[in-house]
Amino acid sequence: MSKAQRTKQFIIEKTAPIFNMKGYSGTSMSDITEATGLTKGSIYGNFANKDEVALAAFRFNVKKLHDIFAREIEKEKTFKGKLLVYPRLYSDYYDLRVTQGGCPIINTATEADDTHPVLKKKVERVILSWKEQLVYFIEQGILLGEFKAQSIDPEKTALTIIAMIEGAVMIAKITGNLSTLADIMLSVTKIIEDLE
Repeated sequence: MSKAQRTKQFIIEKTAPIFNMKGYSGTSMSDITEATGLTKGSIYGNFANKDEVALAAFRFNVKKLHDIFAREIEKEKTFKGKLLVYPRLYSDYYDLRVTQGGCPIINTATEADDTHPVLKKKVERVILSWKEQLVYFIEQGILLGEFKAQSIDPEKTALTIIAMIEGAVMIAKITGNLSTLADIMLSVTKIIEDLE
């Protein structure tokens, strides 16, 4: 990795938690320079603008989250087991300490939907990719006979799981009641168990 690449990565790693906690509009250049100890010139020498930093920070936060889940999913031998990784890990989401400030998907989606079309598009891609993965797990589970429930709609089931997870993370964060997260993840687990 070249010095320029290392500097760019350093900026991303230092600013990712700030963007996740404060959002795009709440994160100032002063926040970025303070977090990195670099001048505005150094920041702009590596990124064209604040948008580029924000997009890189979002990708970084999502990748951290994705990598944790991917490692656990890879360990599972059944498609049901792969699906159950989500409620299992999300029930203790804040203990995972994946990212400061909560889930980067819901945080960025909430802010970017009306204010930042490029970030909104990135969040949309992440959610659609997640949905596609869940649909694949459900369809493969049906094909292999793991899931036998009548009238399973893989797409609706996947979207329901995502909505419940992201809603639970938001409710737990807003109320400060982390047991809510575990309670809602029990409902997600039941949805997955009921596919059999």
